[in-house]
Amino acid sequence: MDPAVRLLRLLSLLPSRPWWSGQELASRMDVSSRTLRRDVTRLRELGYPVQASGGHAGGYTLGAGGRLPPLLLDDDEAVATTVGLQMTAASAVAGIETAAVAALAKLGQVLPSRLRERVRALQEATVQLAAEPVLPAVDPTVLTALATACWRTEALRFSYTDHAGRISVRIVEPYQVVRAGGRWYLVARDRDRQAWRTFRIDRIAEPALTGHRQQITDPPDAASMVLEATKLAVFRYEARILLDVEYETAVQAFRGRIVEPAPDGRAILRVAANDLAGLASYAAGLSYDFEVLDPPELRAELRGRALEIAARHAAARSSTSA
Repeated sequence: MDPAVRLLRLLSLLPSRPWWSGQELASRMDVSSRTLRRDVTRLRELGYPVQASGGHAGGYTLGAGGRLPPLLLDDDEAVATTVGLQMTAASAVAGIETAAVAALAKLGQVLPSRLRERVRALQEATVQLAAEPVLPAVDPTVLTALATACWRTEALRFSYTDHAGRISVRIVEPYQVVRAGGRWYLVARDRDRQAWRTFRIDRIAEPALTGHRQQITDPPDAASMVLEATKLAVFRYEARILLDVEYETAVQAFRGRIVEPAPDGRAILRVAANDLAGLASYAAGLSYDFEVLDPPELRAELRGRALEIAARHAAARSSTSA
């Protein structure tokens, strides 16, 4: 194989996985280990940061920085990339539209005529409605960092602002990034809470890879999980109710509801409604002792009902005594 072709082949293989063993990479390249080491050295001389680990289980990975490797796309990948960029040019990721248009221009210059016809056919046969607004827009660098962490299956640390404005530092095992209802979400396992959670990406700041890989076992259906979580967002009031019962018991008792583990092992039930009175009636009918964490309006509604019941009871006792 021509050395130049071999280098291009190596550059196309390295980014396709987070890590390659030397033996497997040499086998895929159909070269000896010595030739592979020589090609890796040549790539480094050209400015590509190929990192190596020694020993019997040694291998290679393409590090960050340096030059962007050339992309070797087959016909289907080229068409998919072009159509994806066209959709992204009108998407809701802040500041990325201009970059998408520039990338489209570059790709259009080298796209073969046979593929131009396929792209044109897709454009003419497809109707795209106005993009749903995303408010607030997400930071593309944050979105990219999260997607990278999902791809690398690497634990992630970030600052998160919840719906009440409270800021906390989370360490999670990222699984998938999902777009739903005009917003972007990260589905990840929260290490502190030992539970799968959804995080609004517009509320995430300062994401950083921890360097610790994890093996995700029994992952959830990310799309279904986000859809379930976003059901609450359409209602005026969303309540978080701390139940005086163990988390595992609550999960069985409230099937179809969103139940999260509390730090002390109890359960937090999340429910929502447009009518505060109806939400209060639901809470009052719970079979377990509970504490309303938020919203404060629900606490006030329940307190008012309790005072009203106490007043009626006192009046009834007074009437009976008389």
